[in-house]
Amino acid sequence: MIRSMTAFGRHRGLNSGGDKDITAEIKSVNNRFLDCTVKLPRAYGYLEEKIKSYISSRGVTRGKVEVYISVDVLEDTGVEVALDRAAAQSYVESLKRLRDEFSLKDDISVMTVAQNRDLFRSRRAEDNAERDWEDVKFALSRAVDSFIEAREREGAALGRDIEMKIGNIREWVGKIKLLSESDIAGYPEKLANRIKQLLSDFDAELSEQRILTEAAVFADKAAVDEELVRLSSHFDAFEEIMNSNENSGRKLDFLMQEINREANTIASKSQNIEIARIVVDIKAELEKIREQVQNIE
Repeated sequence: MIRSMTAFGRHRGLNSGGDKDITAEIKSVNNRFLDCTVKLPRAYGYLEEKIKSYISSRGVTRGKVEVYISVDVLEDTGVEVALDRAAAQSYVESLKRLRDEFSLKDDISVMTVAQNRDLFRSRRAEDNAERDWEDVKFALSRAVDSFIEAREREGAALGRDIEMKIGNIREWVGKIKLLSESDIAGYPEKLANRIKQLLSDFDAELSEQRILTEAAVFADKAAVDEELVRLSSHFDAFEEIMNSNENSGRKLDFLMQEINREANTIASKSQNIEIARIVVDIKAELEKIREQVQNIE
């Protein structure tokens, strides 16, 4: 099963003690690797690494992931607010210099200073650390459940569309095979007629063996059998990877490069206008698949 890298999950609810209203949100967009950022209330900042580890443990391996946690404390749970005395002293002195230098009204008060939240540090009792994590994890786990379901749901839709496009390309590849075989089979006769017409004015002759030799050289240069076989093999591998349980984005991206290479080779070897047109359609469809693959984890 493939998973999309674009998804969103959210959960809000009370913790087991009923004293906190916790909201957890997680969203992600495309990225080559896992880039996880976490936004938490300052008092819970020490949980950032645990949250990142938990996200990884749930099988999220790629994407730019943003996690947001809010905690509304409904009852006193042991939070201690401490004043950063050095920062407060510097801040008040700066306000006084501002007042004196610009002859401003002196309205420095406790409430004026208290508006600067950077002067305060929220600290929690150490015995609450494990409880904090369990509370946050409860909401986070449900948000991640929703997030992963969204990734799988979007991934399933991507998979269905990609399989349809691959089916179209397989049909076009079949047409190329028939056209190529027809070109090669009819080439000796076309070549012989052309040469006989050119030589008729000079009363010259060309041996049948020479014509067959030239036809064989053309067949070797123009035949696309090997490319068609490799294309079919690549598409089999592509579908197998999509149906596997592993994260497949990088492998599919690599296969797309190989498939494009085979399509380009077919276009360069064939002299048939109809084949050239079909290859253009194939490349257009491959580009659509490539864009979708970029969104697969």
